[in-house]
Amino acid sequence: MTEPSPILQFVPLLILFTIFYFLLIRPQQKKQKEHAQMLGKLDKNDEIVTSGGIYGTIVAVNEKTVIVRIADNVKIEMDKGSIQQVLKSRTH
Repeated sequence: MTEPSPILQFVPLLILFTIFYFLLIRPQQKKQKEHAQMLGKLDKNDEIVTSGGIYGTIVAVNEKTVIVRIADNVKIEMDKGSIQQVLKSRTH
């Protein structure tokens, strides 16, 4: 019996990697890009939800943080990365 070519032995691995790339890696990169764009567009009076489930309204936007009003006379400063979703933008 002859052994298959070394190139043919790597074909299944290449196919598997390609499938993983298009099903897992690429969509995750797209999500990260969209999240970064959303964080770049944050503005005062946007209503947001944090990754911890806290609902609030942005009072001020700094370079790396935002100040969020979560209740009357209750404001917290948090990292922009912890914002999961913008519910209502001030432009609406």
